Amino acid sequence: MSTIHPPARFEALRNHLLDHSVRRGDFTLKSGKKSGWFIDSKQTVCRPDAMVLVAEGILSILPDEVTAIGGPTMGADPVAFVTAGVAATRGRMLKAFSVRKEAKGHGAGGRIAGALDTGDQVAITEDTVTRGTSLLEAAHAVQQAGGVVSCLIAVVDRGGTVSAMAAESGLSFRALVTAPELGFEYEGG
Repeated sequence: MSTIHPPARFEALRNHLLDHSVRRGDFTLKSGKKSGWFIDSKQTVCRPDAMVLVAEGILSILPDEVTAIGGPTMGADPVAFVTAGVAATRGRMLKAFSVRKEAKGHGAGGRIAGALDTGDQVAITEDTVTRGTSLLEAAHAVQQAGGVVSCLIAVVDRGGTVSAMAAESGLSFRALVTAPELGFEYEGG
């Protein structure tokens, strides 16, 4: 079992994911691989009864030096913004941002939307990861924008391969909940 939360808080988050986010059936993953289960963790991270659970989990593993949190737009947005909001109520000021898939061609341009300054220590986050390629791509975009990537964090790791990929880039990876903790085998990359 995860040691990220006190056990009761971890169980509450795990149960919320099982009740609201996990689906069983025949699914085709982004990679094209077939799976008997799917997790739409936005059904947890976007519900008020679980938002604080997610933010508390992220904050419990977030290194002290981190000054900004964000990641690939859509998956990271609710995680980053709710975490920054809850952190602020506790006296920890975190900036939040999104990483676009492509650079915007108008206005200030670029791939970063939100608050990220040169030199910020950054946590790259995502709601669910299987292979981790979107996390690493976001990390590279943040580095190109002048941020210093401190760690990668997901609410759910369904693949089990992200730690090794992150380590190859010199980064650490943590997940609040893993596929085995939800009762499923890792899907791999």
